[in-house]
Amino acid sequence: MRAAIAIPQGAGARPGVIVIHEIFGLNDDIRRLAGRVADLGYAALAPDLYDGYGMKLICIAQTIRALRAGTGRPFDDLDAARNFLQKQPGVDASKIGAIGFCLGGGFALLYATRAPLGAIAPFYGEVPKDETRLKGVCPTVASFGGKDGMLTGQGERLDRILSGMGVDHDVKTYPDSGHSFMSQHSGALATIASYGPMKVGYNAADSEDAWRRVDAFFKRHLG
Repeated sequence: MRAAIAIPQGAGARPGVIVIHEIFGLNDDIRRLAGRVADLGYAALAPDLYDGYGMKLICIAQTIRALRAGTGRPFDDLDAARNFLQKQPGVDASKIGAIGFCLGGGFALLYATRAPLGAIAPFYGEVPKDETRLKGVCPTVASFGGKDGMLTGQGERLDRILSGMGVDHDVKTYPDSGHSFMSQHSGALATIASYGPMKVGYNAADSEDAWRRVDAFFKRHLG
């Protein structure tokens, strides 16, 4: 399985963070985001959950189906990525977290219920309709866009669920942002999506605020 890896230089073992890509797969923007995680001091690994399984559109459909089911090959691939990351020189195998964007945000939430993760940061990921599917989730710092018409109210719902479960969390909805406000997309598709119900688009100010929250939260739970 292809992956992008970024490990900060310096002495000592560092916590690791799995970076789970959005629906477009492992691309230059996800590599940039993995680099940003490394800038915070973590060993970052971004696996390509679509790699080696045929046509991309089929891979996307199969991956979405696995997310809805909560089981399947993508979760096995995340296990493989976690095991690989734990074995890398300079990585503290006992301290692993995850960060996910869009599709990856949904996977981060569900994967944290089955893997020994110390903290997760899901961005504009789908929250399961059945809240019992989040039983056992680890400390969570989550972010949503208030203008994202596809995920309206899901940030508030996740906040209620985590509060009810007694899970340490920081959930924030940014009223001036839409979907994918952390990602720097370009091209015709990105322009069209910016006018759709999800109001896709990068927001520099909200992105930087979200990174500050992730930094503070991960330091508390991962070190």
